[in-house]
Amino acid sequence: MTMAGREPEGAVTNGAALAASLSAGIGALGLGLVVFLNELGVFEVPALYGPAGGVTGRTAAGVVIWLAAWAVLHSRWKDRSKSSGVFGLSLLLVALGVVLTFPPVWHLF
Repeated sequence: MTMAGREPEGAVTNGAALAASLSAGIGALGLGLVVFLNELGVFEVPALYGPAGGVTGRTAAGVVIWLAAWAVLHSRWKDRSKSSGVFGLSLLLVALGVVLTFPPVWHLF
């Protein structure tokens, strides 16, 4: 590894793959938070397509969060090697995001 944190030419890096994995976790958590906060009445996410209802706005917000996270992480990590612990963090974030989308969780608050 060089002083700038980048791998030498020809070295195999895992930064781009881990950036994609972590951004998926961030997107899932973002979607879960958007759904959770919308259901608590903290803010209202508008429907983008009327017949489908509010789910269109909530999922669009989750996609925007995922794409923003992926763009930032990929641009910063694409030429670097990162710890594989990032994958475990990704799984944790996905699990938290999924839990936040379940109605029984909303009713706890």
